[in-house]
Amino acid sequence: MGRFTLPRDLYHGENALAELSNLKGKRAVLVLGGGSMKRFGFVDKAVEYLNKAGMDVKLIENVEPDPSVETVMTGAAIMREFEPDWIVAMGGGSPIDAAKAMWVFYEYPDTSFEDIIQPFSFPTLRTKAKFCAIPSTSGTATEVTAFSVITDYHKGIKYPLADFNITPDVAIVDPALARTMPPKLTAHTGMDAMTHAIEAYVSTLHCNYTDPLALWAIKMIAADLKNSYEGDMEARKNMHDAQCLAGMAFSNALLGIVHSMAHKTGAAYSGGHIIHGCANAMYLPKVIAYNSKVPEAAERYAQIAKFLHLEGESTKDLVKALIQMLRDMNDQLNIPQAIKYYGEGGVKADTSIIDEKEFLAKLPEVAKNAIGDACTGSNPRQPSQEDMEKLLLAVYYDKEIDF
Repeated sequence: MGRFTLPRDLYHGENALAELSNLKGKRAVLVLGGGSMKRFGFVDKAVEYLNKAGMDVKLIENVEPDPSVETVMTGAAIMREFEPDWIVAMGGGSPIDAAKAMWVFYEYPDTSFEDIIQPFSFPTLRTKAKFCAIPSTSGTATEVTAFSVITDYHKGIKYPLADFNITPDVAIVDPALARTMPPKLTAHTGMDAMTHAIEAYVSTLHCNYTDPLALWAIKMIAADLKNSYEGDMEARKNMHDAQCLAGMAFSNALLGIVHSMAHKTGAAYSGGHIIHGCANAMYLPKVIAYNSKVPEAAERYAQIAKFLHLEGESTKDLVKALIQMLRDMNDQLNIPQAIKYYGEGGVKADTSIIDEKEFLAKLPEVAKNAIGDACTGSNPRQPSQEDMEKLLLAVYYDKEIDF
């Protein structure tokens, strides 16, 4: 038996944010990231709509990129004091992911972070509050997913938390918020969405319910991401929808080792973080080459290529065409092809911020952690320790996959 879970309601299109005025409750917390939502006036609008709904509002601000366990616990403590009926999270993936985790510790104060690391081990939520997610970036799709990524900086590990309990009750996908994204963020989040859709399509848990969502998202992203990156606001609107479709697919089909590797390399090195969407963009072509050694996976990748009208007579040729298309997209979006060229902010550089000696020293540990990541189980090819180390070397040096 399969399961397909989405938010109870999803409001999309222009002025969808106004739907906040129809929520029913007495108190709401509004969880936010840095300051962009406030600078562009969306926080004031959200508070106004929630007040119109008859709710008192408390802000939880300044959730950092790659939110920490400490941020989650601090926010949960604020919630326990304020006792909201609604948790409303607005911004990029970070504040929404953080708010999802805060939700658990608000409703279950005695739960520890270690208790929820195991996938699908969450306690039953909605005993105190419901959850509304409003994305401002076009990539993570956390507004429709059963996932949250939280970083333990003491261990240098990103944990993908997974449970259908944290799928939001309401998602508001308003393109006005996405129009504020700068080009680099547009590129990275867009390739994150592309990775979600492709990994969902080849996942061992894909099904008839997820396949159409994944394929259509891939088609939209291939058509619109470059134009969105260059400032076309109609393309930006399309990308906001496309990333949401990709999220619907992967929340139910799950992901693969592109995400396993991105999670476990993201915070592992002293030189700086590898931005999640940029990591996915760099790793995806290599993982496709690795997975395509499995005939069933190769055929799935070839189906994607055919759907995009890429040229190729054989399955092998179509897989190569898909890989080349993705590498071309990276070039068009100013994303490096390998960690060796990963500079400050994820742009191409002669010298990587990730030191080669440190990368090699930590290779066995990072490989082991990636294999143990929650996303590995649904990958179409299960990597050995040796395979994962070779894959990580390939994404560092931009090596060909021949194993």
